Amino acid sequence: MKLKLTILLLAALAQLMSGCAGAPVVATDSANVDPAVSRQTATSDEGKRAKVHTELGRLYLQEGSYEVALERARVAIDADSGYAPAHNLMALVYMALRQNQLSEQSFRRALQLAPGDPEINNDFGWFLCQTGKPRESIANFRVAIGNPLYQAPGKALTNAGLCALMNNDDRQAEDFLTRAVRLDRANLTALFWLADITYRSNRLDDARRIIKDLHARLDPTPESAWLALRIERKIGDREAEARFTGILNRKYRGSPEQQKLSRGEFD
Repeated sequence: MKLKLTILLLAALAQLMSGCAGAPVVATDSANVDPAVSRQTATSDEGKRAKVHTELGRLYLQEGSYEVALERARVAIDADSGYAPAHNLMALVYMALRQNQLSEQSFRRALQLAPGDPEINNDFGWFLCQTGKPRESIANFRVAIGNPLYQAPGKALTNAGLCALMNNDDRQAEDFLTRAVRLDRANLTALFWLADITYRSNRLDDARRIIKDLHARLDPTPESAWLALRIERKIGDREAEARFTGILNRKYRGSPEQQKLSRGEFD
């Protein structure tokens, strides 16, 4: 479980690239078929200013310049208070600053303005997942996934899979992650967790195939080498097990996974 939580937290950082408090946001499977508001052309002068400042703010957010990103969000909202992506940007900045109450307020304002926006639904779903509400997050991911004009459905599918794992729902997680891999065979996060799910459900041939697919695209990490080692150990391939033992002992000595190996804690 510690391994799972560690990788989910690392995935959270990768996935964060991409409302007022009160009544809950209602999210359904019947998402609007409009493109995300951020992808639409602004027509008014106010809207154009809001869009420019929001896009700048997202760049600052990705660079970790939270104070500047927050200021860009405020300028954008001052220019056009009805521009949903500006409120979403403010929510993401507050989320990065771990000011969860303010973040949720901004997310809910953004969704009040654009309830079917796939980008905002994906981001709010991730927020819910990271703040202890993984089950509630799935509805928002479904809105994002259900919009045929969403340009990053694989991200929402992967996020939904990770959050289903955090909710201890392996079946739902496998469904989402399998769909994510169908869209992108190089989705390393989805591949790893599919291998983990199939290993834990004792579908060892599937687990071996998936982890091999992962390692064809990525040099073994401590986590993936440890998973591969345990898969091969259960299958009974001692040569393959020894290969991954060597990787952990040579490249990742002192890692939590190598320490588990030294203690013989295979399960």
